[in-house]
Amino acid sequence: MWPERRTFLKASLLAGGGLALEAFIAVPARVLAAAGGAGAAAAAVHAELTAFVSIAPDGVVTITARNPEMGQGTKTSLPMIVADELDCDWDQVRIVQADADFARYGAQTAGGSNSTPSSWLPMRQTGAAARAMLLQAAAQQWSVPVAELTTSKGRIAHAASGRSCGYGDVASAAAQLAPPAPESVPLKQPGEFTVIGRAIAGIDGPRVLRGEPLFGIDTRLPGMLYAVYEVAPAHGGRLVKANVEAAKAAPGVKHVVPLTGDGDADSGLADGVAIVATHWWLANEARAKLDVQWDLSRAQGHSTAAYRARAGEALEKGGGTELRRDGDPDAALAGAAKRVSARYEYPFLAHGSLEPQNCTALFKGGKVEMWAPTQAPARGRELVQKLLGLPALEDVTVHVTRCGGGFGRRLMHDYMLQAAAIAKALPGTPVQLIWSREDDIRRDYYRAAGWHGLEAGLDADGRLIAFTDHFVTFGEGGSTARGANFTPTLPPADLIPNLGFTQTTMPTVLTTGWLRAPGSNALCFMSQGFLDEVAQAAGKDLPALMLELLGERRVIPPFGGRGVPFDTGRARAVIEKVLRTSAWSVKPLAAQTDPAGARRAKGFAFYFCHRGYFAEVVDASVTGTEVTVHKVWVAGDVGSHIINPFGAENQVRGAIIDGLAQALAGQAIEVVDGVVQQSNFHDYPLARMPITPEINIAWVKSDNPPTGLGEPALPPVIPALTNAIHAATGTRIRSLPVKLPAA
Repeated sequence: MWPERRTFLKASLLAGGGLALEAFIAVPARVLAAAGGAGAAAAAVHAELTAFVSIAPDGVVTITARNPEMGQGTKTSLPMIVADELDCDWDQVRIVQADADFARYGAQTAGGSNSTPSSWLPMRQTGAAARAMLLQAAAQQWSVPVAELTTSKGRIAHAASGRSCGYGDVASAAAQLAPPAPESVPLKQPGEFTVIGRAIAGIDGPRVLRGEPLFGIDTRLPGMLYAVYEVAPAHGGRLVKANVEAAKAAPGVKHVVPLTGDGDADSGLADGVAIVATHWWLANEARAKLDVQWDLSRAQGHSTAAYRARAGEALEKGGGTELRRDGDPDAALAGAAKRVSARYEYPFLAHGSLEPQNCTALFKGGKVEMWAPTQAPARGRELVQKLLGLPALEDVTVHVTRCGGGFGRRLMHDYMLQAAAIAKALPGTPVQLIWSREDDIRRDYYRAAGWHGLEAGLDADGRLIAFTDHFVTFGEGGSTARGANFTPTLPPADLIPNLGFTQTTMPTVLTTGWLRAPGSNALCFMSQGFLDEVAQAAGKDLPALMLELLGERRVIPPFGGRGVPFDTGRARAVIEKVLRTSAWSVKPLAAQTDPAGARRAKGFAFYFCHRGYFAEVVDASVTGTEVTVHKVWVAGDVGSHIINPFGAENQVRGAIIDGLAQALAGQAIEVVDGVVQQSNFHDYPLARMPITPEINIAWVKSDNPPTGLGEPALPPVIPALTNAIHAATGTRIRSLPVKLPAA
């Protein structure tokens, strides 16, 4: 079920003539809260999403992009929905980025693949209502029935009289009309779409290629200074004292400002020392001259090795907090004909967005103006108001810039808080804070590490009858750390009668957060990897096991009434599709050895997350300890329409490459006494071109509203790869990143 929405329209006249259509889309507060959207707390009082369409007298259509753009393509795809129902010429469309304003636009979050599902119907209604008003205005001018008029590419025609006009010719008259109730305006049938379904390049693409200033780091203001922010080397460290005189005397340095915060959390400011100079390089060089004493006692003992040891002890001890129990898994395991057990683990991961964290701020007259590459601008605005103690939210202006990569990192606002605090200390002076790459790697909000103790039971016929998982993660006081939670609907949940999920938490000083496909990027590796082991023990392959578990088509309600239903028919469809496109039946389990001695095989995985159903097959070979991925086949169901095939394929390809990098590039964050050991791309490598395989993408259309694509294609590629490695070599990969033993 999709949440009910009500859309309210308001028309006004543009300066100089033309139509401005304001579409207020009221959404139940629970929707915003469930999405973790900016301003979710305020949604309990009043929740509105706002989109704007304006048509100038010359026919140019301007559509406001509400959500931030970080390469996921929503700045292009969501206006495409409006433009299609408006029936305008895409070449006449101009797109502008909205500033942060929850009261006007609602939750402006880019995250969770929520932009498309939350905007599909409202954006269609907005475009269709504007078209209806233009038709009504033309009908009145020509004294003809509206039913006799047609539209195409931004023009209105009356076939009987041969008259026609552009939208701009009647836009001012349309602005005088009362907008229709959006639910009363007929929407196009899918066969009538002219923009939706077209492969359209990203609206900012040419500007990016030309090097135009679009990103936060490109912001330039008169008299602007540049800042770095030195924080404790260990997470959780506090500032004791700072001798800043030597740094003040360094070339180009204008100010050195110690700042006392209240911690590392998203809602707080970490203690630090800001160095402000005429050039960023000079500010960064002056760091070496700081004499700072930190209290690092809180971080003692918080090391990767210690976490791993504690997790092992917890798994040996058993127990934990019960997350879900179906049937009697203990009794079913005890009576099983065959039992399979294993332990899986995965590391902390950094985001590694190519544009490091940055923010430009100007504090003047008791107000602050900011230019920020943020995924959740409204939330950042609220936190800045709170930090600076400003009386009203309107005292904070946030101009949303294009993000040079986000992947969940820019849902956090530490860099915005730092820039705001520095700017307040230097009123009247615009300051641009830029993190170094070392800052970015060492002060991230990391994907949490995790450990799993798994056991499964098979009956005499090889059917899976019991499954348990003891998950060790991070958290305190009964709550898990940000992004470190478990998914109680993880397969084979709801597909077998006896299942148990338990959880043990331990504290950490590391700041954790959401990474692309939060939770799923790790849980799918564990789940589909272990189920591949279970399938092998049952004498079948993983696709056969999954299809057996899914059974006949049915819709399974969300566990505990939260989340979205799971459609086993949609799951079956993508699995069957990828088995066909990949020719899985040709030696799916038996390894092939090529003339050079490389062992080569295919691996499979399936996953459902962020409303998307994806099944993937990886063709990989292993030579010694080196893994080469030759081809990846993807089958995905994200609803009835692919709004922009160009952007959609880019998202899938990017997700596949991201997943392969997590598995093969050696990505892992190690920590010793709270100090992150990695610092740059030499020891935290990103994907390089040679890692990119051929990627074949097939869509399975279903009769469901379209959903987002930023996340759901990533999780299956990792276990499909590790399952392929096992099929090729017999070596089971139960920890990431992949490390094969030397021959």
